[in-house]
Amino acid sequence: MLLQLGPLNVLTDPVWSDRASPLSWLGPRRLMKPAVDFEALPTLDVVLLSHNHYDHLDAATVKRIARRFQDAVWLCPLGLARLLKALGVRHATEHDWWERVQRPDWSATCAPAQHFSSRGLRDRNATLWCGWVIETDNVRVFFAGDTAIHPELGVIGKRLGPFDLIMLPIGAYEPRWFMKAVHMNPEDAVAAYQALVDGSPVAPPCVAMHWGTFRLTDEPVEEPPRRFAARWHEASLPESANWTLAHGETRRL
Repeated sequence: MLLQLGPLNVLTDPVWSDRASPLSWLGPRRLMKPAVDFEALPTLDVVLLSHNHYDHLDAATVKRIARRFQDAVWLCPLGLARLLKALGVRHATEHDWWERVQRPDWSATCAPAQHFSSRGLRDRNATLWCGWVIETDNVRVFFAGDTAIHPELGVIGKRLGPFDLIMLPIGAYEPRWFMKAVHMNPEDAVAAYQALVDGSPVAPPCVAMHWGTFRLTDEPVEEPPRRFAARWHEASLPESANWTLAHGETRRL
């Protein structure tokens, strides 16, 4: 996602490569082209990374961004700064859950998530995974990263909210016996949203993400937004707050 928050341009888990893989000729291939042409990107100020899986941290994309936007600040969970710097990133800082980054014009907080990490056979869970809350220009956005539903979501809402925009994953969830511990399904995403906004007088928009770009699991690729919309309606949440975007669609907050 590209977030333009007042003067700040923020990119989340950028992947411009054709495959989510360490190999250019093997692994999940893109079903949808990148929503924004790389050359059309505005000057990037902040890049938020949630973890090191290949569909979230793409080495070729990191190198391209690092060359073109040398002043961009990269925020990542514990253990990933070394890799980013090896890929050419000049300003990379790694953070633990609940750690806050304060800059003159913006702030960000590393938020808990339930997932795992690895880029090879021997580094499973050697680095952390997370979500992010970023604040600037009187706007507060929660980017959940890649996560299953977990008890800390309500705590995130109370400690770091209220939010003006919430970004939650809804795809890559079947078979459920295998994926439940690491990925939300659409029903989980609605429950996560409710936990995050519990007690809030308004229902902020929810961007449903992490679906439709790579075929990673067994569910039909177009199923997640349909299931999410149905559960959202069943929960009597405002239809106007369900921001399930078409690829490349822009919304104004």
